Amino acid sequence: MQGNNRITQLFGIEKPIIQAGMIWCSGWKLAAAVSKAGGLGVIGAGSMYPDVLKEHLTKLKASTSKPFAVNLPLLYPDIEKHVQSCIDFQVPIVITSAGSPKTWTKTLQEQGIIVVHVVSSSVFALKSQEAGVDAVIAEGFEAGGHNGREETTTICLIPKVRDVLHIPLIAAGGIGCGRSMLAAMALGADAVQIGSRFVASIESSASQAFKEKVLEAKEGDTKLMMKDITPVRLLKNEFYQKVESAENNCLTKEARLELLGRGRAKLGMFEGDMIEGELEIGQVSANFQELKPAAEIVEEIWNQFLEEKERLIRL
Repeated sequence: MQGNNRITQLFGIEKPIIQAGMIWCSGWKLAAAVSKAGGLGVIGAGSMYPDVLKEHLTKLKASTSKPFAVNLPLLYPDIEKHVQSCIDFQVPIVITSAGSPKTWTKTLQEQGIIVVHVVSSSVFALKSQEAGVDAVIAEGFEAGGHNGREETTTICLIPKVRDVLHIPLIAAGGIGCGRSMLAAMALGADAVQIGSRFVASIESSASQAFKEKVLEAKEGDTKLMMKDITPVRLLKNEFYQKVESAENNCLTKEARLELLGRGRAKLGMFEGDMIEGELEIGQVSANFQELKPAAEIVEEIWNQFLEEKERLIRL
């Protein structure tokens, strides 16, 4: 597909499937597996100390020569060190999020790095294009982890963003199979970013307990919480119930921040505490029943995409 798809051409990949850079779940093993399978593997640097990111970059580059990316949340306290590591390790693609795309885009592009920015609205998509990014990821309300306050669903967001952009567009949020990938492409996307499905992969760095919890998820088992602090979609557990109770009882923002504390996401997703940990996952997790290798997931999504595309052509 590389010959006629703007994202596969831009990234130098075979399939327009991008693995999301999820904190605590997207280490070098997952990124390498997805890249080897023809998609774009992504290291999620938001949960990594600078030396840890360097370790993951070293192992990833030793594992494959395929293109890959690093996700950089711009609110990361040592962002300058992460940017320098991306430059030093000649990372081909950087995906920025949670901040202004103007801050680092030019610096990275001057080093030959392709820059993609994550947005949750057409307004910020247009600002990203004006900032000079090479592509935009538009993420709908269904997505796991930190989310847009607008609560715009992917099916509403993608056509709106497509209307204001001339650069390549990647759809994210609620996509976990070939059928939803085809739907996103029909709405105007050039590619898709998939997170939750790759959490439930063999190579994911998530804890085994979290992976099993994701596979057990049913419809309605996730909810967007803490909207006035930092909107995040959580899988329901005891910690979620505490957050919900705090919000229902109108606790102050300060009190809820104290409840959140530090390291909650690491505690749950990485260390496996399913009671007190913060469990970030998307609505689409209700559709997964089996832990699979990342390469098998990529192939399964791609083949279903092609099959559904042919089915629609026959219609």
